[in-house]
Amino acid sequence: MGRTPRGRRWWTVTTAPQSPAPVGREELLTRLERALHSRGRALLTGPAGVGKTEVALAGAARAEARGETVLWLATLPSDREIPGAAAAALVASVAATVTWPGLGTSRPEPPAPAVEPYGAGGTGGADASGPDPAAARALVSGPLDPGALDAGILTSGVLNAGIFSSGVFDQLPGPQRTAVAMLCREAPIDAGGWDPIALRLGIARILRALTCRGPVLLVVDGVQHIDADSADLLRFALHLAPPTLRVVAVETPEPYAEAHEPHREGHRSEDPHAAHLWVPSEADVLRVPPLQADEIAELLIHHRLPSRMAGRIHRASGGNPRLALAVGRSLADARTPVHHAEALTLSGRARDLARQLLGAAPPAVRETLLLAALALRPSATLVRRAGRPSAEADLAAAERADLVSLSEDGSVTFTAGLLPSTLVHDACWAERSAGHAALAEVVDDPVEAVRHRALATDRPDEELAAEVAAAADLARRRGNSALAAELALLAAESTPGRHGTRRIARLVDAAEEAVHAARADLAMRAATDLLARDAGPSDRVRARLAVLDTAGQGLTGLDEMYVHAMEDSEGDTALRAAVQLRLSLKYVLADGDPERSRTAAVESAALAASMGDPRLAAQALTVQARMERALGAPDAETVLAQARGLERAERPLGIRNAAQILTIRHALYDDRLNDARDELNALLPLVQRRGSVEDTIELFSTLAAIESRRGACAAALSHAGQALALTLEAGLSPGPAWYTLALAETAGGSFARAASYARRSVQASEEEGDRVFLSRSRYALGRVQLITGDVATALETLRRVQADERAQSTVDPSMLRWHEELAEALLAQDAADEALALLAEVRPVAERLGRSTVLLGCDRAHALCLAAEGRTDEAAELLTRTAESFGRAGLPLERGRALIALARVERRRRRRSAAQAALHEAASVFERAGAAPWLALASETSAGEGAGPGAGAEESVPALSSLTEAELRLARLVGQGASNQEAAAKLYLSVKTVEARLTRIYQKLDVRSRAQLATALRP
Repeated sequence: MGRTPRGRRWWTVTTAPQSPAPVGREELLTRLERALHSRGRALLTGPAGVGKTEVALAGAARAEARGETVLWLATLPSDREIPGAAAAALVASVAATVTWPGLGTSRPEPPAPAVEPYGAGGTGGADASGPDPAAARALVSGPLDPGALDAGILTSGVLNAGIFSSGVFDQLPGPQRTAVAMLCREAPIDAGGWDPIALRLGIARILRALTCRGPVLLVVDGVQHIDADSADLLRFALHLAPPTLRVVAVETPEPYAEAHEPHREGHRSEDPHAAHLWVPSEADVLRVPPLQADEIAELLIHHRLPSRMAGRIHRASGGNPRLALAVGRSLADARTPVHHAEALTLSGRARDLARQLLGAAPPAVRETLLLAALALRPSATLVRRAGRPSAEADLAAAERADLVSLSEDGSVTFTAGLLPSTLVHDACWAERSAGHAALAEVVDDPVEAVRHRALATDRPDEELAAEVAAAADLARRRGNSALAAELALLAAESTPGRHGTRRIARLVDAAEEAVHAARADLAMRAATDLLARDAGPSDRVRARLAVLDTAGQGLTGLDEMYVHAMEDSEGDTALRAAVQLRLSLKYVLADGDPERSRTAAVESAALAASMGDPRLAAQALTVQARMERALGAPDAETVLAQARGLERAERPLGIRNAAQILTIRHALYDDRLNDARDELNALLPLVQRRGSVEDTIELFSTLAAIESRRGACAAALSHAGQALALTLEAGLSPGPAWYTLALAETAGGSFARAASYARRSVQASEEEGDRVFLSRSRYALGRVQLITGDVATALETLRRVQADERAQSTVDPSMLRWHEELAEALLAQDAADEALALLAEVRPVAERLGRSTVLLGCDRAHALCLAAEGRTDEAAELLTRTAESFGRAGLPLERGRALIALARVERRRRRRSAAQAALHEAASVFERAGAAPWLALASETSAGEGAGPGAGAEESVPALSSLTEAELRLARLVGQGASNQEAAAKLYLSVKTVEARLTRIYQKLDVRSRAQLATALRP
């Protein structure tokens, strides 16, 4: 059999390391392993690009790590036309597994190329446009480089010297050896062909012999391409194989096979399962699903691609990893960063992949899909009435190809937003016009009918534009803000040029309607059109403000918008007040300058008051109050009360950046958590019914932060999850939502997930240039790192928070409680003096502002400093009081954390029972709160109190109580035989720091050598 330049279809696994699960596939991998161990057969199925091969690769690597032999057979589409092709490749694979080419020579080990999961290149395998087979094989085979095989390294090995030279098949009876040799073209084929029975038995015997060496996993990637002869041979062999041979088949369904290959009709078997390797009931079928939006974000980060557009990329890709990466790469390769208000870059590789998926469909199916793409609410009935009598059959075929999904009522949903976009993009104007005209005649909603009539013509028409504008008003009254925004823009674009003033007015309306719908793309389109026309200054300002209001975190890069808005608002007090309000937000979010933000807010409030605009004045006073609080000004609450008074008189348009939500936030900062929760719960139903998406996100995020703080962990996780889902669905930057989820996960989920979400928030905030959430997400990350014992990294992270907050002139310590965390990290790294100085700096500020729970956090950190100085009695007394105070304040998680600290101090006081009592009390607190990670932490600490090397040593060796926690960790490592270099690596310290710390340990314990230190550590 010949070999292609890209390589043949087999390779073996022998020394691959343990492979982590691909993003979002851990549960699926577990199910796959369970199916293989229970039934021995599993079928992975799903659309091209969804990651089936990646799952199989990870499963194969795990099997190899358990000592199993792994055979990989990756078929090619052309194999279906070559009788016995797949079976022959399998035989060659077995020969390469049992003995290496060269008959006893050592195996070459060229370096394995790097592999990129969900790669976008290559051919073959179950995903015809999926991972590059050569790269994928390198991932599994470790030092064996299949690319080297393909390049001809084996010219003196198995393939050229003959598979029988390996001696693998010496035990086959003569007829079976002959048949196998004919199959592999190592013997001439007789006129009558090979003996089918002998060949069947020969293949079966080969696989059985291989299992005698140990368990075997056979992966058949691209089972749909196996030729009928090979399928028959493998089916027979697998039927006779022992249970130690397990099989994974990877399949991409081919819904259009008959339409594309009518010439194969005469060759198709009567048996519907002729191409299967087993009777379907013998195997578990595992469908590989698309990734969720949050998993797409993780995938983008894993591939070093921008994650801030994760929600929009998920919508465009439908969760298909290959499509998502293609879209992500197109955004990363764009000459200028794509803003939230701009359309996604869907050209190049992303568009080509969509065309490949659509191109497999017959022309009739594509015509039906185009009509569905043009419809607002597509259904099989609607498409059939619009002129496609075969709509049901066409859509069913498209569903089998995973292009659409059909509900029971016949409604149609495309699996990826990129598919309808590409259909419409590639259709000519005549096709689109005819489709809209046909749909306009059959839709049953007058709003939709007007929309289709407007889209069916490219000639502006004032009468039609007026109808579309009326339809936009109707959609708005129905509460469909997204459709209202689309129709408002369509009305403007349908307005003839001779009605310039009317068109400009409609463009302004469209931009402002897009704000309510959170449609940044529509706002940008309307503004771009308007700014290209002879619009007046006020209209230009309103259009620009709409773009700014839909920008979310992404205010960086919009400086020109602000500059021109300021110029155009000259002489118009009302507009200048509105522009100053937006500038006040930019100064704090993008520039990190609360002083300048406060100044702009004060000016905006004054201008609004002079114009008698209480709503705008309330918004400006709210921003002013927010900045006053951050800057530690004493009159922040007074300013906020003024804003609330104006809001009560003049109902605000939304709650985001409103005085009411800031009042709730201040209650959260002050730990008046029950008041904050009650007010927020009363507001939530109203916002869900009538508020914008961003308002709802703001409420869920705030509620999650409140519940995290008060120890209602399950509720916190639920609210944070809802905020993230809405954020990604709306296409907004996920940075703030990831920060909120990091807080919730820290409280009641998983410290590892909390750190992951915090890192994502850091990256997204850096991409957006959001200084506020960058600082917050670093705080969340540093806190988790400290809690989990990664002290050196935590110190580095928290120092960056300190630098960020000081650069932003933030004074109030209650808004981000990093001081106590940094003090503890400093103490753990032997910087006790710096820790005490930090606490001495923040305590007077907290006392002046009345931040009582901030003082409690400082007390906990100060108690640890006392313990480090050897004043353990004072430390224990202070921690006891602090834990009780946290309990009275309604902060159970903080109480539990103080109790864990108390247990450690009691341990140093050699009071084992008191330490255990504190830990048990902490565990009870965490259990009642549902704080799973904290409960696990308390349990681990408790377990470490009574067992293990060196556990409890302080109680038997009083001198050890003089060591700090950091010194004790180093002493134990050195006492167990670690060198200075090894200890430095494990503790993330420099060797010089280890040497200095070890000198102090020797002095405190009065020892002079490592041997004496080890003796001193023994109880």
